[in-house]
Amino acid sequence: MSDLPLDQVKTLLAVVDEQSFDAAAAVLHVTPSAVSQRVKALEQRTGRVLLLRTKPVSLTESGKVVARFARSLAQLEQDALTELGLGSSATRTVSIAVNADSLATWFLPALARLPQSHGVCFDLQREDQDHTAALLREGLVMAAVTAAPHPVQGCTSHRLGRMRYRAMASPAFVDRWLSSGPLPHQLPAAPVIVFDRKDDLQDRFLRGLTRRRTFTMVRHHIPASESFVDAVAAGLGWGMVPELQAAPRGDALVDLAPDRPLDVPLHWQQWKLDSPALAAVAEAVAEGAKESLR
Repeated sequence: MSDLPLDQVKTLLAVVDEQSFDAAAAVLHVTPSAVSQRVKALEQRTGRVLLLRTKPVSLTESGKVVARFARSLAQLEQDALTELGLGSSATRTVSIAVNADSLATWFLPALARLPQSHGVCFDLQREDQDHTAALLREGLVMAAVTAAPHPVQGCTSHRLGRMRYRAMASPAFVDRWLSSGPLPHQLPAAPVIVFDRKDDLQDRFLRGLTRRRTFTMVRHHIPASESFVDAVAAGLGWGMVPELQAAPRGDALVDLAPDRPLDVPLHWQQWKLDSPALAAVAEAVAEGAKESLR
């Protein structure tokens, strides 16, 4: 293999972003057959299977390497065209993975700091902070807010701060479930709210509180940050609520363990890419985090 043809690399990235050959064909204004032929030609050129033809499609380990290259190349091309005055600044897309609680609190105001003169379009993917780094490895995003301090290969990592969570419940929930004994005895059996099946904050808090590793409880899965807090305030269960979301609720929420906050360190990881757009986004995120995180 002497090189990676640009049209084939761009086609692979379109299939990954659009999640199917037909959708990629529509974006590229070619036939699905042409898309399939380009991907097949790229696989033959690399001597590796790059895409699994599932629904939606998924990248192999080799495909992740090519996808990272393709996205880096696309960003450099956008930056170069913009600096030369040959392209619209609105095409400078920065893809970012971010956890739901950051997205619901401090992250969007941070992005709003970016001057419109940079002409950046944001492509945000929501994922748990313990899993956002995986999207970097797969070449699906260029940057991520992540709990992982160690940089993904080909990336830099900078600490943003700590997002503080507190075990919260409604006053009525406390009266019903937690008033008959010490919190370490009562809480493991009380209904709990978790964001999704990747969310282990509640279990992490309970392990620190009780030193136990297994819990028998009713679990409500509510995968939306604002709705999660609404469910806690409504008395469906207790949950770990970011301080940034708990404060505006006032007396609607009770801090079950004021002396036991749970801090989640957050880091900003991004590709080692000389991109003015990406650098400007990183600066805005760092400034926003400095004001909002601990």
